[in-house]
Amino acid sequence: MKSIIVKPEKGLVTDSMLVEAIKSSLAGRMDDLKKVLIIPPDFTRFHSLAGKISSIYYNLLKDRCEIDILPALGTHEAMTESEVLEFFGPDVPFDRFIVHNWKTDVVKIGEVPADFVTEVSEGLVTNAIAVEVNKLIMDKSYDLILSVGQVVPHEVVGMANYSKNIFVGCGGNTMINQSHMLGAFYGMERMMGRDHTPVRKVFDYAEQNFIKDVPLMYVLTVTTAVQNDVSLHGLFIGRKREVFEEAVSLAQQKNLTYVDEPLKKVVVYLDEKEFKSTWLGNKAVYRTRMAIADDGELIILAPGVRKFGEDDRNDELIRKYGYVGRDKVLELTKTEKDLQENLSVAAHLIHGSSDGRFSITYAVDKLTKEEVEQANFIYANYKETTKKYDPKKLKDGFNKLPDGEEIYYISNPALGLWADRNKF
Repeated sequence: MKSIIVKPEKGLVTDSMLVEAIKSSLAGRMDDLKKVLIIPPDFTRFHSLAGKISSIYYNLLKDRCEIDILPALGTHEAMTESEVLEFFGPDVPFDRFIVHNWKTDVVKIGEVPADFVTEVSEGLVTNAIAVEVNKLIMDKSYDLILSVGQVVPHEVVGMANYSKNIFVGCGGNTMINQSHMLGAFYGMERMMGRDHTPVRKVFDYAEQNFIKDVPLMYVLTVTTAVQNDVSLHGLFIGRKREVFEEAVSLAQQKNLTYVDEPLKKVVVYLDEKEFKSTWLGNKAVYRTRMAIADDGELIILAPGVRKFGEDDRNDELIRKYGYVGRDKVLELTKTEKDLQENLSVAAHLIHGSSDGRFSITYAVDKLTKEEVEQANFIYANYKETTKKYDPKKLKDGFNKLPDGEEIYYISNPALGLWADRNKF
Protein backbone atom coordinates (compact mmCIF):
# COMPACT_ATOMS: atom_id res chain seq x y z
CA MET A 1 0.00 0.00 0.00
CA LYS A 2 1.00 3.61 -0.47
CA SER A 3 2.20 5.30 2.72
CA ILE A 4 -0.20 7.82 4.27
CA ILE A 5 1.38 10.79 6.02
CA VAL A 6 -0.73 13.45 7.69
CA LYS A 7 1.44 16.26 9.02
CA PRO A 8 -0.20 19.69 8.89
CA GLU A 9 2.22 22.58 8.41
CA LYS A 10 -0.01 24.67 10.63
CA GLY A 11 -2.21 23.41 13.42
CA LEU A 12 -2.90 19.85 14.47
CA VAL A 13 -4.34 16.69 12.97
CA THR A 14 -8.09 17.11 13.42
CA ASP A 15 -10.55 14.30 14.14
CA SER A 16 -11.86 14.49 10.58
CA MET A 17 -8.32 14.23 9.17
CA LEU A 18 -7.68 11.26 11.43
CA VAL A 19 -10.80 9.37 10.37
CA GLU A 20 -10.21 10.12 6.70
CA ALA A 21 -6.63 8.83 6.87
CA ILE A 22 -7.75 5.63 8.62
CA LYS A 23 -10.43 5.05 5.99
CA SER A 24 -7.87 5.64 3.24
CA SER A 25 -5.56 3.03 4.78
CA LEU A 26 -8.32 0.43 4.31
CA ALA A 27 -9.42 1.56 0.85
CA GLY A 28 -9.72 -1.24 -1.67
CA ARG A 29 -9.23 -4.03 0.84
CA MET A 30 -12.26 -3.86 3.17
CA ASP A 31 -14.19 -6.55 1.29
CA ASP A 32 -11.28 -8.98 1.47
CA LEU A 33 -10.79 -8.81 5.22
CA LYS A 34 -12.16 -11.71 7.24
CA LYS A 35 -9.93 -11.58 10.31
CA VAL A 36 -7.90 -8.65 11.68
CA LEU A 37 -5.47 -8.36 14.58
CA ILE A 38 -4.94 -4.94 16.19
CA ILE A 39 -1.77 -4.45 18.27
CA PRO A 40 -2.02 -1.24 20.33
CA PRO A 41 0.18 -0.26 23.27
CA ASP A 42 -1.04 -0.75 26.84
CA PHE A 43 -2.31 1.83 29.31
CA THR A 44 1.23 3.08 30.02
CA ARG A 45 1.07 4.77 26.59
CA PHE A 46 -2.22 6.47 27.36
CA HIS A 47 -1.23 9.72 25.61
CA SER A 48 -0.42 7.99 22.31
CA LEU A 49 -4.04 8.25 21.07
CA ALA A 50 -3.66 4.59 20.10
CA GLY A 51 -6.82 3.74 22.02
CA LYS A 52 -8.84 6.21 20.00
CA ILE A 53 -7.30 5.05 16.72
CA SER A 54 -7.87 1.37 17.54
CA SER A 55 -11.50 2.16 18.33
CA ILE A 56 -11.97 3.86 14.96
CA TYR A 57 -10.53 0.83 13.16
CA TYR A 58 -12.71 -1.48 15.25
CA ASN A 59 -15.89 0.41 14.40
CA LEU A 60 -15.04 0.47 10.69
CA LEU A 61 -14.36 -3.27 10.60
CA LYS A 62 -16.55 -4.90 13.25
CA ASP A 63 -19.51 -5.61 10.94
CA ARG A 64 -17.27 -7.04 8.21
CA CYS A 65 -14.78 -9.31 9.95
CA GLU A 66 -13.58 -10.90 13.17
CA ILE A 67 -11.27 -8.63 15.21
CA ASP A 68 -8.81 -9.56 17.95
CA ILE A 69 -6.84 -7.04 20.00
CA LEU A 70 -3.41 -7.92 21.40
CA PRO A 71 -1.93 -5.09 23.50
CA ALA A 72 1.86 -4.93 23.18
CA LEU A 73 2.52 -5.52 26.88
CA GLY A 74 6.15 -6.60 26.75
CA THR A 75 6.77 -7.45 30.40
CA HIS A 76 4.06 -5.10 31.71
CA GLU A 77 0.95 -6.08 33.63
CA ALA A 78 -2.18 -6.95 31.68
CA MET A 79 -4.70 -4.14 31.31
CA THR A 80 -7.69 -4.14 33.63
CA GLU A 81 -11.24 -3.81 32.34
CA SER A 82 -11.45 -0.26 33.67
CA GLU A 83 -8.18 0.68 31.91
CA VAL A 84 -9.47 -0.79 28.65
CA LEU A 85 -12.64 1.24 28.98
CA GLU A 86 -10.74 4.47 29.68
CA PHE A 87 -8.17 3.92 26.93
CA PHE A 88 -10.32 2.48 24.12
CA GLY A 89 -13.76 3.82 25.01
CA PRO A 90 -17.07 1.95 25.28
CA ASP A 91 -17.23 0.65 21.68
CA VAL A 92 -14.46 -1.98 21.97
CA PRO A 93 -15.62 -5.06 23.94
CA PHE A 94 -13.29 -6.31 26.68
CA ASP A 95 -13.71 -9.90 25.49
CA ARG A 96 -11.87 -9.06 22.22
CA PHE A 97 -8.64 -8.44 24.14
CA ILE A 98 -5.94 -11.12 24.32
CA VAL A 99 -3.18 -10.92 26.96
CA HIS A 100 0.36 -11.34 25.62
CA ASN A 101 2.53 -13.56 27.84
CA TRP A 102 6.17 -12.92 27.00
CA LYS A 103 7.23 -16.25 28.54
CA THR A 104 4.74 -18.70 27.06
CA ASP A 105 2.95 -17.23 24.03
CA VAL A 106 5.88 -16.80 21.66
CA VAL A 107 7.48 -18.66 18.78
CA LYS A 108 11.03 -18.32 17.53
CA ILE A 109 11.07 -17.07 13.94
CA GLY A 110 14.76 -16.51 13.35
CA GLU A 111 18.06 -15.26 14.73
CA VAL A 112 20.02 -12.05 14.21
CA PRO A 113 23.56 -13.34 13.48
CA ALA A 114 26.37 -12.78 15.94
CA ASP A 115 28.57 -11.03 13.36
CA PHE A 116 25.78 -8.51 12.65
CA VAL A 117 25.24 -7.83 16.37
CA THR A 118 29.00 -7.47 16.88
CA GLU A 119 29.24 -4.95 14.03
CA VAL A 120 26.31 -2.72 15.04
CA SER A 121 27.32 -2.74 18.73
CA GLU A 122 30.94 -1.85 17.96
CA GLY A 123 32.01 -5.14 19.55
CA LEU A 124 30.23 -4.55 22.86
CA VAL A 125 27.85 -7.49 22.30
CA THR A 126 29.03 -10.50 20.32
CA ASN A 127 26.27 -13.11 20.57
CA ALA A 128 23.42 -13.89 18.18
CA ILE A 129 19.95 -12.71 19.24
CA ALA A 130 16.97 -15.01 18.87
CA VAL A 131 13.83 -13.35 17.48
CA GLU A 132 10.59 -14.41 19.14
CA VAL A 133 7.11 -12.99 18.61
CA ASN A 134 3.63 -13.78 19.82
CA LYS A 135 2.34 -16.76 17.87
CA LEU A 136 -0.70 -14.79 16.70
CA ILE A 137 1.54 -12.55 14.58
CA MET A 138 2.56 -15.60 12.55
CA ASP A 139 -1.02 -16.93 12.35
CA LYS A 140 -1.87 -16.97 8.65
CA SER A 141 -5.60 -16.71 9.37
CA TYR A 142 -5.16 -12.95 9.87
CA ASP A 143 -5.61 -10.96 6.66
CA LEU A 144 -4.31 -7.76 8.26
CA ILE A 145 -2.32 -6.90 11.39
CA LEU A 146 -2.44 -3.27 12.53
CA SER A 147 0.40 -2.16 14.81
CA VAL A 148 -0.67 1.12 16.43
CA GLY A 149 1.51 3.35 18.61
CA GLN A 150 3.45 6.51 19.36
CA VAL A 151 6.94 7.46 18.18
CA VAL A 152 8.71 9.14 21.08
CA PRO A 153 12.26 9.12 22.55
CA HIS A 154 13.08 5.81 24.22
CA GLU A 155 15.87 4.56 26.48
CA VAL A 156 16.40 1.13 24.88
CA VAL A 157 15.93 1.65 21.15
CA GLY A 158 16.35 5.42 20.70
CA MET A 159 12.89 6.19 19.33
CA ALA A 160 9.95 4.02 20.34
CA ASN A 161 7.54 2.07 18.19
CA TYR A 162 7.50 0.77 14.61
CA SER A 163 8.94 -2.77 14.76
CA LYS A 164 9.69 -2.46 18.49
CA ASN A 165 5.95 -2.91 19.03
CA ILE A 166 6.29 -6.36 17.47
CA PHE A 167 9.68 -7.60 18.67
CA VAL A 168 9.54 -6.29 22.25
CA GLY A 169 5.90 -5.37 22.89
CA CYS A 170 4.85 -8.78 21.53
CA GLY A 171 8.26 -10.39 21.94
CA GLY A 172 9.71 -13.14 24.07
CA ASN A 173 12.21 -13.46 26.87
CA THR A 174 15.35 -13.67 24.72
CA MET A 175 14.68 -10.66 22.50
CA ILE A 176 13.48 -8.51 25.42
CA ASN A 177 16.52 -9.38 27.52
CA GLN A 178 19.10 -9.13 24.75
CA SER A 179 17.81 -5.91 23.21
CA HIS A 180 17.65 -4.19 26.60
CA MET A 181 21.17 -5.24 27.48
CA LEU A 182 22.49 -4.27 24.04
CA GLY A 183 21.09 -0.78 24.62
CA ALA A 184 22.49 -0.59 28.14
CA PHE A 185 25.96 -1.71 27.02
CA TYR A 186 25.98 0.80 24.16
CA GLY A 187 24.77 3.63 26.40
CA MET A 188 21.45 5.46 26.75
CA GLU A 189 22.90 8.87 26.11
CA ARG A 190 24.24 7.72 22.73
CA MET A 191 20.79 6.52 21.69
CA MET A 192 17.85 8.37 23.22
CA GLY A 193 16.09 10.54 20.65
CA ARG A 194 17.94 8.98 17.70
CA ASP A 195 16.87 6.56 14.97
CA HIS A 196 19.68 4.32 13.68
CA THR A 197 20.85 2.86 16.99
CA PRO A 198 22.28 -0.66 17.42
CA VAL A 199 19.00 -1.93 18.89
CA ARG A 200 16.98 -0.40 16.05
CA LYS A 201 19.33 -2.01 13.53
CA VAL A 202 18.66 -5.39 15.16
CA PHE A 203 14.91 -4.78 14.86
CA ASP A 204 15.34 -3.67 11.24
CA TYR A 205 17.23 -6.89 10.47
CA ALA A 206 14.42 -8.95 12.00
CA GLU A 207 11.75 -6.94 10.18
CA GLN A 208 13.45 -7.37 6.81
CA ASN A 209 14.34 -11.04 7.20
CA PHE A 210 11.66 -12.71 9.31
CA ILE A 211 8.28 -10.95 9.03
CA LYS A 212 8.27 -9.46 5.54
CA ASP A 213 5.45 -11.83 4.54
CA VAL A 214 3.26 -10.90 7.52
CA PRO A 215 0.34 -8.64 6.40
CA LEU A 216 1.46 -5.90 8.77
CA MET A 217 0.61 -2.20 8.65
CA TYR A 218 2.05 0.37 11.06
CA VAL A 219 -0.10 3.24 12.33
CA LEU A 220 2.17 5.72 14.12
CA THR A 221 1.42 8.92 16.00
CA VAL A 222 3.43 11.89 17.21
CA THR A 223 1.73 13.61 20.14
CA THR A 224 2.33 16.07 22.94
CA ALA A 225 0.23 16.60 26.03
CA VAL A 226 -0.29 19.07 28.83
CA GLN A 227 -1.67 17.02 31.71
CA ASN A 228 -4.27 14.89 29.87
CA ASP A 229 -4.91 17.30 27.01
CA VAL A 230 -3.33 15.43 24.07
CA SER A 231 -2.40 17.07 20.77
CA LEU A 232 -1.86 14.99 17.61
CA HIS A 233 0.87 16.54 15.45
CA GLY A 234 1.25 13.77 12.90
CA LEU A 235 -0.15 10.43 11.72
CA PHE A 236 1.96 7.99 9.69
CA ILE A 237 0.46 4.83 8.16
CA GLY A 238 2.13 2.16 6.06
CA ARG A 239 4.64 -0.68 6.01
CA LYS A 240 7.74 1.00 4.60
CA ARG A 241 10.40 2.31 6.92
CA GLU A 242 9.76 5.81 5.54
CA VAL A 243 6.64 6.15 7.67
CA PHE A 244 8.74 5.60 10.79
CA GLU A 245 11.47 7.95 9.60
CA GLU A 246 8.95 10.70 8.95
CA ALA A 247 7.49 10.17 12.43
CA VAL A 248 10.97 10.23 14.00
CA SER A 249 11.75 13.54 12.32
CA LEU A 250 8.57 15.12 13.69
CA ALA A 251 8.97 13.59 17.15
CA GLN A 252 12.49 15.00 17.36
CA GLN A 253 10.93 18.44 16.85
CA LYS A 254 7.97 17.97 19.21
CA ASN A 255 9.23 15.64 21.96
CA LEU A 256 12.77 16.87 22.60
CA THR A 257 13.16 19.80 24.97
CA TYR A 258 16.54 21.48 25.18
CA VAL A 259 17.80 23.53 28.11
CA ASP A 260 20.63 26.01 27.75
CA GLU A 261 22.24 25.17 31.09
CA PRO A 262 22.16 22.00 33.23
CA LEU A 263 19.21 21.95 35.64
CA LYS A 264 19.98 22.01 39.35
CA LYS A 265 16.61 20.78 40.61
CA VAL A 266 13.98 18.88 38.66
CA VAL A 267 10.58 17.78 39.96
CA VAL A 268 8.70 15.14 37.96
CA TYR A 269 5.11 14.02 38.51
CA LEU A 270 3.98 10.45 37.77
CA ASP A 271 0.25 10.09 37.18
CA GLU A 272 -0.95 7.34 39.52
CA LYS A 273 -3.10 5.75 36.82
CA GLU A 274 -0.15 5.36 34.48
CA PHE A 275 2.81 4.72 36.79
CA LYS A 276 2.50 1.95 39.38
CA SER A 277 6.10 0.74 39.45
CA THR A 278 9.60 2.15 39.26
CA TRP A 279 10.01 -0.04 36.15
CA LEU A 280 7.81 2.55 34.42
CA GLY A 281 8.34 5.48 36.77
CA ASN A 282 12.06 5.62 36.13
CA LYS A 283 11.27 7.40 32.90
CA ALA A 284 11.60 10.34 35.28
CA VAL A 285 15.28 9.41 35.66
CA TYR A 286 16.46 8.52 32.19
CA ARG A 287 14.37 11.00 30.23
CA THR A 288 15.87 13.86 32.30
CA ARG A 289 19.42 12.62 32.97
CA MET A 290 20.91 14.56 30.04
CA ALA A 291 19.43 17.79 31.42
CA ILE A 292 20.35 17.51 35.12
CA ALA A 293 23.53 19.08 36.45
CA ASP A 294 26.26 17.16 38.23
CA ASP A 295 25.35 17.20 41.95
CA GLY A 296 21.82 18.17 40.91
CA GLU A 297 18.61 16.86 42.45
CA LEU A 298 15.68 14.93 41.01
CA ILE A 299 12.47 14.63 43.01
CA ILE A 300 9.90 12.17 41.68
CA LEU A 301 6.31 12.65 42.87
CA ALA A 302 4.94 9.11 42.65
CA PRO A 303 1.57 8.65 44.36
CA GLY A 304 0.75 5.45 42.45
CA VAL A 305 4.10 3.65 42.66
CA ARG A 306 3.61 0.57 44.84
CA LYS A 307 6.32 -1.81 43.58
CA PHE A 308 9.50 -1.96 41.53
CA GLY A 309 8.96 -4.49 38.72
CA GLU A 310 5.84 -5.00 36.63
CA ASP A 311 6.56 -8.74 36.73
CA ASP A 312 6.89 -10.54 40.11
CA ARG A 313 10.32 -12.00 39.29
CA ASN A 314 11.58 -8.67 38.02
CA ASP A 315 10.31 -6.99 41.18
CA GLU A 316 12.16 -9.53 43.30
CA LEU A 317 15.45 -8.96 41.50
CA ILE A 318 15.20 -5.16 41.66
CA ARG A 319 14.60 -5.36 45.41
CA LYS A 320 17.59 -7.70 45.72
CA TYR A 321 20.16 -5.63 43.82
CA GLY A 322 18.83 -2.05 43.69
CA TYR A 323 19.68 0.79 41.33
CA VAL A 324 23.40 0.75 42.05
CA GLY A 325 24.80 2.22 38.83
CA ARG A 326 26.07 1.02 35.47
CA ASP A 327 29.53 -0.17 36.51
CA LYS A 328 28.28 -2.15 39.50
CA VAL A 329 25.45 -3.75 37.51
CA LEU A 330 27.82 -4.80 34.73
CA GLU A 331 30.06 -6.41 37.36
CA LEU A 332 27.06 -8.25 38.81
CA THR A 333 26.07 -9.66 35.42
CA LYS A 334 29.43 -11.45 35.31
CA THR A 335 28.87 -13.30 38.58
CA GLU A 336 25.15 -13.47 39.39
CA LYS A 337 23.22 -16.17 37.53
CA ASP A 338 19.80 -14.66 38.23
CA LEU A 339 20.83 -11.42 36.51
CA GLN A 340 22.46 -13.32 33.65
CA GLU A 341 19.11 -15.02 33.10
CA ASN A 342 17.22 -11.72 33.34
CA LEU A 343 19.30 -9.21 31.41
CA SER A 344 16.34 -6.88 30.90
CA VAL A 345 16.33 -6.38 34.68
CA ALA A 346 20.06 -5.66 34.63
CA ALA A 347 19.49 -3.11 31.88
CA HIS A 348 16.61 -1.59 33.83
CA LEU A 349 18.82 -1.20 36.91
CA ILE A 350 21.28 0.73 34.76
CA HIS A 351 18.54 2.91 33.28
CA GLY A 352 17.15 3.81 36.70
CA SER A 353 20.41 5.01 38.22
CA SER A 354 22.12 8.37 37.93
CA ASP A 355 25.50 6.65 38.44
CA GLY A 356 25.96 8.91 41.44
CA ARG A 357 25.90 12.04 39.31
CA PHE A 358 22.73 13.49 40.86
CA SER A 359 20.44 12.48 43.72
CA ILE A 360 17.12 10.73 43.13
CA THR A 361 14.29 11.09 45.65
CA TYR A 362 11.10 9.07 45.36
CA ALA A 363 8.16 10.77 47.12
CA VAL A 364 5.69 7.91 47.67
CA ASP A 365 2.86 6.78 49.91
CA LYS A 366 2.57 3.13 48.78
CA LEU A 367 6.16 2.05 49.51
CA THR A 368 7.98 2.18 52.84
CA LYS A 369 11.12 4.14 53.62
CA GLU A 370 13.01 0.85 53.96
CA GLU A 371 11.86 -0.40 50.55
CA VAL A 372 12.84 2.82 48.78
CA GLU A 373 16.23 3.04 50.43
CA GLN A 374 16.96 -0.64 49.80
CA ALA A 375 16.50 0.12 46.09
CA ASN A 376 19.18 2.85 46.49
CA PHE A 377 16.85 5.85 46.23
CA ILE A 378 16.21 8.61 48.77
CA TYR A 379 12.78 8.32 50.43
CA ALA A 380 10.29 11.13 50.91
CA ASN A 381 6.68 11.15 52.00
CA TYR A 382 4.40 12.08 49.10
CA LYS A 383 1.91 14.17 51.08
CA GLU A 384 4.62 16.11 52.88
CA THR A 385 6.61 16.70 49.70
CA THR A 386 3.62 17.98 47.73
CA LYS A 387 2.95 20.64 50.35
CA LYS A 388 5.91 22.41 48.80
CA TYR A 389 5.91 20.93 45.29
CA ASP A 390 2.20 20.81 44.50
CA PRO A 391 1.59 19.39 40.99
CA LYS A 392 -1.71 21.27 40.87
CA LYS A 393 0.12 24.59 41.16
CA LEU A 394 3.22 23.88 39.08
CA LYS A 395 3.52 24.47 35.34
CA ASP A 396 5.75 22.59 32.93
CA GLY A 397 9.16 24.22 32.74
CA PHE A 398 10.74 26.68 35.14
CA ASN A 399 8.87 27.62 38.32
CA LYS A 400 9.84 30.05 41.07
CA LEU A 401 8.37 28.99 44.42
CA PRO A 402 7.15 31.39 47.13
CA ASP A 403 10.37 30.85 49.10
CA GLY A 404 12.43 31.90 46.08
CA GLU A 405 13.60 28.42 45.08
CA GLU A 406 13.68 27.78 41.33
CA ILE A 407 12.82 24.32 40.00
CA TYR A 408 12.14 22.75 36.63
CA TYR A 409 8.85 20.81 36.53
CA ILE A 410 7.75 17.99 34.21
CA SER A 411 4.17 16.75 34.40
CA ASN A 412 4.72 13.54 32.40
CA PRO A 413 8.19 12.17 31.57
CA ALA A 414 6.79 9.57 29.14
CA LEU A 415 6.11 12.23 26.53
CA GLY A 416 9.60 13.41 25.76
CA LEU A 417 13.28 13.78 26.40
CA TRP A 418 15.00 16.69 28.12
CA ALA A 419 18.63 17.49 27.38
CA ASP A 420 21.34 20.09 27.82
CA ARG A 421 22.07 21.25 24.27
CA ASN A 422 25.76 20.55 24.85
CA LYS A 423 25.08 16.90 25.76
CA PHE A 424 22.84 15.91 22.87
